[in-house]
Amino acid sequence: MPPPIKGHSRGSPPISREEAERAIETVREILHLLVAGPALVRGGPEGWHVDVPVMYQGYALDRIHLDVDKMEPSPKGRPARSSREVDPNEIRGKAEEIVSELRVVDAAEYREPEKCWVVPLAWGPYLVAHVKISSDGREVVPDYGLTEEVRRYVY
Repeated sequence: MPPPIKGHSRGSPPISREEAERAIETVREILHLLVAGPALVRGGPEGWHVDVPVMYQGYALDRIHLDVDKMEPSPKGRPARSSREVDPNEIRGKAEEIVSELRVVDAAEYREPEKCWVVPLAWGPYLVAHVKISSDGREVVPDYGLTEEVRRYVY
């Protein structure tokens, strides 16, 4: 049975090393269940920008910036731009390949305002995404804003 989706919680629970390790293990458990969502393609004065949502059970967890000129991820924090217009359908296969090549970094950050662990995902030498896990290390915390963006963009 895959880990459940985290609901909203209140209070600030104490944290422990064991919970951080459990959060990392939870991300390892779901890694093979992650899929690429539909490419989010946007054009603007600086060029075309493509994000690939990382999806779990219909919820978006984070976005991967895609460098479409190289057809590989761009490091977290560096949205790549392209001068050429991009068709979302041309990205689908490559996006799935990239998500299948993600690996879990053996570390976790704690974010107090969200009361969750954040476990980074890497592709090659780059950190490209994060997965949020509940403070007890057991439940996946979706990016609800990105999930809504994906649903608006696609439907």
